[in-house]
Amino acid sequence: MGREVENTMADPTRMTEGQRAYEQRRAKKAGKSLDTWLDQKRKRQEAEAKQAAPAVAPKKPGLIRRLLDRAHKPL
Repeated sequence: MGREVENTMADPTRMTEGQRAYEQRRAKKAGKSLDTWLDQKRKRQEAEAKQAAPAVAPKKPGLIRRLLDRAHKPL
């Protein structure tokens, strides 16, 4: 998936030389070391992934539970 590629780019052991050079330029522009830059980038991506994760919808009650609830309602 697309997220897998982004996580690979932040991993300094798996980056290509071109990716490493690009990240090095970005780190230099921000006034940080490459390791610090990649660590901050990884943390930022994890925070975005947590926010982007959809909230789990409450589970619909089962058939028996719905029937019992309906049976207990007044006419």
